[in-house]
Amino acid sequence: MKRWIVKGALIACAMWGLTAAQALTKDEARGIAVGESDARIEALTKAVAQGDDKTALYLQALADDVVKIANGQVLVVRDGQGTDPVTGQAVPVPPDAEDVMLNNRLRGEIDTALAALKLFSADVKVRRQAALSLLKEPDASRAPLLEKALATEKDSAVQSLVRQARAAALLSSEIPNDRLLAARELADSQQPETLLLLNQQLAQEQEPSVKQQIQTSLAAVQGSLSWGERLGTLFTGASLGSILLLVALGLAITYGLMGVINMAHGELMMIGAYATYVVQALFREHLPQAFDAYLLVAIPVAFITSALVGAVMERTVIKHLYGRPLETLLATWGISLVLMQGVRSLFGAQNVGVENPSWMSGSLQLLPNLQLPWNRVLIIVFAAAVLIGVALLISKTRLGLFVRGVTQNRPMASCMGVNTARIDTYAFALGSGIAGLAGCALSQVGNVGPDLGQSYIVDSFMVVVLGGVGQLAGTVYAALGLGLANKLLEGWTGAVLAKIAVLVFIIVFIQKRPQGIFAMKGRSAEA
Repeated sequence: MKRWIVKGALIACAMWGLTAAQALTKDEARGIAVGESDARIEALTKAVAQGDDKTALYLQALADDVVKIANGQVLVVRDGQGTDPVTGQAVPVPPDAEDVMLNNRLRGEIDTALAALKLFSADVKVRRQAALSLLKEPDASRAPLLEKALATEKDSAVQSLVRQARAAALLSSEIPNDRLLAARELADSQQPETLLLLNQQLAQEQEPSVKQQIQTSLAAVQGSLSWGERLGTLFTGASLGSILLLVALGLAITYGLMGVINMAHGELMMIGAYATYVVQALFREHLPQAFDAYLLVAIPVAFITSALVGAVMERTVIKHLYGRPLETLLATWGISLVLMQGVRSLFGAQNVGVENPSWMSGSLQLLPNLQLPWNRVLIIVFAAAVLIGVALLISKTRLGLFVRGVTQNRPMASCMGVNTARIDTYAFALGSGIAGLAGCALSQVGNVGPDLGQSYIVDSFMVVVLGGVGQLAGTVYAALGLGLANKLLEGWTGAVLAKIAVLVFIIVFIQKRPQGIFAMKGRSAEA
């Protein structure tokens, strides 16, 4: 009971004191930091009554565990630099300074005080975040504070959140009518936390009318959140599809157009990922101020590195094996083992971390339960850009014309003066370079290790075969289709059964239509 009285006094002071002129004093700062819990809470109550910026900063420092005390003086220590929380001036940190200890009760009181101060902030975003925090952690003792904030709030979005936070606080009230009104108010909530709150109250509710209203509100909240869940599933499917597309585009050239079963395609992706890691390390060491630009440099470096490795593979091994697909499979499998062991020797067997630039960090909040990570959004855009670039290169450039000519009729192209051996090297290097771009993109969404390519080689072959050998349009349809199918089925059957179902579908589809979604036409089909 004493705790609730003290907490009520704290909230009352927060409501009345936010416009007070007094500032945080040294006695109050020291009183909050040391002593018995009740005395410290009393000092906290007085400090919150003043409601100035220094009080908020000091309480946040306490919550962050960066407050120390030495010889009766309170210090805020961040990055080794001491600051007086009252004056804001820099002060030396004595070697015998001790950390301020907070128990769970004091932490709860500090959180309440911070929420009280932030609800009346001049910044709308701060007020919104404070209301969300109170909604996620409802407490009946905060109802008067929320009433006061609701009376002064002008922003409609924040008003709605404050009303929902107040309803969440009253949902556990001892008065049935309060619980009924609270459950009715929460029906308009679109926050995932509201579902848990209503379910918890439903399990212990005894009043029939309140129980019925909670069930109605649960159905309404679930209906509001269902669209976010559906859109989230579609986005994750599109994200997986874009990754499969990037991985399979290079294979669509080396296997689809050239007929080479390149089992080292995954390792060419791995080389692109490690090239990205090396560029990141160089920027971190030599150009830390331009670190956010490292990915823009890593993209061409990954492409060129993988393309050069692919060109060497083609000139030394693969050019002797054209027309013998099973032998290219064995040869490139051996090359993949060599590349993996080489990477282990250079970088070690453990995974290495590739950090996202700041402009790829964070997420885009579309709905309360739908956040789109920026790294995956930008990878979808990157995959589309690479696809357009490859399509234009194959259909509009002289190199693309030669590649198509050699693919369709090698003897005739040679008779027309085309250097088929050089075109083979260029085409294989292009496919390998695109694999490097896929590795660069994958480094932004997962770990980079010697076995990176093994996770995608089978899926990339499935995409190319399902889409139609040598058909870029088929590769796009197959990649997006498999990505969406995987994620949609995962919600019903789980990841393993979804993978099996997709594999069975591909087997049945290829039996019925061996040429894939798009069949080759013309002389290439006759060949």
